[in-house]
Amino acid sequence: MDTALLFWNNIIATCGVPKSIINDRNPKFTSEFWTNLYEMVHRKLSISTAYHPKVDCLAERMFQTIDDINRRLYAYGMEYKDHEGYTYDGITPLLEVQLAYNTSHHSTTGKSASLVEKGWKPLFPVEHLN
Repeated sequence: MDTALLFWNNIIATCGVPKSIINDRNPKFTSEFWTNLYEMVHRKLSISTAYHPKVDCLAERMFQTIDDINRRLYAYGMEYKDHEGYTYDGITPLLEVQLAYNTSHHSTTGKSASLVEKGWKPLFPVEHLN
């Protein structure tokens, strides 16, 4: 699926248009289509300078964490069984990892991604049991 369409469906449609996006010169985000998309939504396309340590460090740390999580998931197999023994495809654990990652404290910001984005921390299903 096209990167821009994924961005539109998952970010703009749910959160609105960001003030700006800083990317690391990835050709996917510097294409003519993305440039036109930014113009359509009246936003500036910001590209980090090559080897910009502060910007690169924040992104690379996140990629390292996600990569580590993915390696562990694949090492143990993507089959997932819940407490009742039902088997799910590989999507279920990824969604749980996404929730855990987005609600965990991040050393780069000092806050969780959910808190930064939404202003509040989503509750885990187990927290509703009380």
